[in-house]
Formats: sequence, C-alpha cells, structure tokens
Amino acid sequence: MVLAILQARMSSSRLPGKVMRPLLGAPMIGRQIERISRARELSQLLVATSVHAEDDVLEAYCDEIGIACFRGSLNDVLGRFLAAIEAVGPVSTVVRLTADCPLTDPELIDAAVRSHAQTDADYTTVSLGWTYPKGLDVEVCRTTALQRAGAEATGYDREHVTSYLYAHPNKFTINAVTRHPPLRFRWTVDTPEDFAFVSAVYADLYPMKPAFGTLDVLQWQERNPNRVIENVIEPVAAPSHPQP
Repeated sequence: MVLAILQARMSSSRLPGKVMRPLLGAPMIGRQIERISRARELSQLLVATSVHAEDDVLEAYCDEIGIACFRGSLNDVLGRFLAAIEAVGPVSTVVRLTADCPLTDPELIDAAVRSHAQTDADYTTVSLGWTYPKGLDVEVCRTTALQRAGAEATGYDREHVTSYLYAHPNKFTINAVTRHPPLRFRWTVDTPEDFAFVSAVYADLYPMKPAFGTLDVLQWQERNPNRVIENVIEPVAAPSHPQP
C-alpha cells in the first residue's frame, strides 16, 4: 500500500492560515488535494494536522470534501506521521507532501513512487540538487525506514520528518529523481508574494484547463516573465522541508 500524507497546519509563522486561503474560490489545500488525487500510484491520501484548536478548521474541511484527516503532535511531526500510518493499517510505502505546494505535479508524484520501487530505496526525493521547482516537492519513504527514524531521531529531525533519513546515507538507501536541465523556480507558498504568484497562475490557467501541468506553468512563465523574476531562487544541496 502506498499512503500519501499531506502535512498541513494553520500556524505557519510566515503566512498564518495560508493553507485555507481562497485560491480561485476554494481553499489552497483543496486545490492541492485536487491535483494530488490525479496521481495514479497512490493507494490512499490523508491530511495530517495537529491537535491544536486552530487546526479544527482543517479537520472540518477534510470532512466536508471526504478526505481522511489524522491529528497528532504539532511539533513532533515525525511522531504524527508514524501515528497516522499506524491508524491506517499495513502500509509499505509513505509519500510525504506538504500543503504549501498548490502547483503539485501528479505525474512527478507517480514518477517518484515508481523510481522508489524500481531502486528498492529506503528514501526517494525529487529535491536533491534542486532540479525541479521548489513547490513540486515529493518524498517517498519505506515505512520501516521511517519507523527506524522514529526510534532514533531527536530534536530537529522529529520536526522535519525525513531529515534523519537523508542525513544518514550510511543507514539508509537514498534515491534521487532529477531533471536536466534543472528548473530552479520558486512555486511554493511561504509569503504573500508567493501566494500572488500562484493565484495569477491559477487565474490564467485553471478556467480553461483545470488539470494544467508543469509544462503549462513553464509556458505561462515565458508569457509573463515580469512575474517570474521574484520567484527564481538559488539551488540547495539537500532537501529542506519546513512545516507548511
């Protein structure tokens, strides 16, 4: 079973409540769920949020749209993931997604899951070397590897879920899905400027093609170069996935 867990919370430090901000008439997290649901390699999707009262709205929204929601620790996100896995039942593979990526690419999710299976890896990422836009992040983990991380990780590694895996290549088999030439753009949502960018993309592309893909966004950027300048950022050497 391949379980996708979408990590979400309302208490983002840089843009509080961003996951429920209206994006073309629906909450941003709803637009992302719509895109994730097109991935064919996923057996189930659930949202993992915290038990804090401010995240009640997330659980209510998941109930409204018929998506499973699991609630756990706010800061021990690794513990939240492991508890969610246990609640679901036998899970061989976990796909970690974060709810600040409304341009999520279902085809890239599928490619990462297939590559993970083909290489028999413990951990697969599309973020190594930053060859895909920030905001298309996908991480695939063997459940037993994540459970080992849960038994051994402390501090920072419990908040960032997968950091213990890629920080210990001597313990885990690491696999990277990369692209050449690289696409080093910023498509994630951490600031009002980021949200304005994705809002403009949705406003122009979604009405005519709700299932628009990465190529459509790239072509949109070519037509709107003035909107892209502030969204180009430098690559990083390793994955980094703070809480959404």
